[in-house]
Amino acid sequence: MTTRIKHLYVHVPFCNAICFYCDFAHQVYKNDLVDKWLNKLSQEIHNECKDLYETIYIGGGTPSCLSCDQLEKLLKLISPFSKNFLEYTVEVNPESIDIDKIKLLKQYGVNRISMGIQSSDDNILKSLNRHHSFADARNKIRLLQDNGFNNISVDLMYSLPGQSIEILQKSLEDICDLNVPHISIYSLTIEENTVFGKKGYKPLDEDTEADMYDLIRSYLKEKGYINYEVSNFAKRGYESKHNLAYWNYEDFLGVSVGASSKIGNRRYTNTRILNKYLENISNKDEDLILDKDDLKFEHIMMSLRTIYGLDIQRFNDLYKTDFINEFKDIIEGNKLLEIKDNHLICKDLALLNSVLLGFLP
Repeated sequence: MTTRIKHLYVHVPFCNAICFYCDFAHQVYKNDLVDKWLNKLSQEIHNECKDLYETIYIGGGTPSCLSCDQLEKLLKLISPFSKNFLEYTVEVNPESIDIDKIKLLKQYGVNRISMGIQSSDDNILKSLNRHHSFADARNKIRLLQDNGFNNISVDLMYSLPGQSIEILQKSLEDICDLNVPHISIYSLTIEENTVFGKKGYKPLDEDTEADMYDLIRSYLKEKGYINYEVSNFAKRGYESKHNLAYWNYEDFLGVSVGASSKIGNRRYTNTRILNKYLENISNKDEDLILDKDDLKFEHIMMSLRTIYGLDIQRFNDLYKTDFINEFKDIIEGNKLLEIKDNHLICKDLALLNSVLLGFLP
C-alpha cells in the first residue's frame, strides 16, 4: 500500500544576490535560467507529486525574486495539489516582495509568509550582503499585514561578526515591534563554500553565543512567545505546521534543486547543481536506505527538539517496540528527561545535545 505524503517542500534556487553566510543551493537570478528551471520543475512535479498536501512550503533561495509571471507559473504548477492544505508558506525578502506579488500569493491561497530580516542593524545587514534596510523590512511587513497576511514569520540571526549583545537586544526589540506571531533564530554557522568561509571569518566565541541564545529566549518569553522548538518561537496557535512535520519525523516530499525527501526508510536529496538538474531531474546528491536503528535515533532526535516531545505510542506502533522498556536506563538516568501524557520530553532544549548522546545507536 502506498503511503500518503502530507507535506511538500519546493526549493527555489534563485536569489537577486548571494548572502555571505548562505550555503543553500542557490544561483544568482537570470531570467532565462529561471524559465528553464520552471520547465524542468514542471516535469518533476508531474512525476513525483501524487497527493493533496496538508502543508506546502516554498523556500529557497528567494522565491520572491521571481518575476510576477514566473511566480504565477510556479504557483499554478502546485495548485492541483493544494486543495486540502492547512498551511501554505512562501519565503520572501523585503527587497523583492511587492504589492503585485502579495496579491498573487493571496490569489493562490498562500496563508503564511516567512521573511528573511536577520537583523535591524543596517551595518550588520550590509556586512551579510543583504540588500535591504530594516526600514524596508518594516514597510513590507506592514504591507503584508494590510493585505491580509497575519501569519508571518521572520528570521533573526545571532553570533554574527560585529554583533554585540546590545545590537542583538535592539534587533529583538525592533522585531517584536513588528507584531509578527513567529520568529525563527539562527546562529551563524560558517560553511567552507560560503563567502564568509572563503574569507576565513569566524563566529563569535561559544560563551558569547550562549549568552545571546539565553537573551533571545528570555526576551521573547517576556513578549509572549513560546519557545516551542530549539530555534523557533511562536505566539500560541502560530507554530509552523510544516516544520512540526519534520520534527515529528513524518514523511515529506521535496522537489527541485537541492530539495530533500524522506519517505519510509528512504532519504534522498536532489542534486544541488542547477545545470545537473536541468540535464536530468533524477540526479541525486544523496540516496540512503536507513536501517531500523537509524530511523529510531533520528525520530528521537527530531522529536525531542520540541516542547511536545516524542509520542511514545506512535513510536511503538512504527517500530514494533516498547520504547520505555528499550530505553529505560537512559530515561531513568537523565534528570533532563521526563514522561508526560505518554510523551518523552526534554526539560531544557538548550541542553538537548547532551541528552541525545545517550540515544546514539
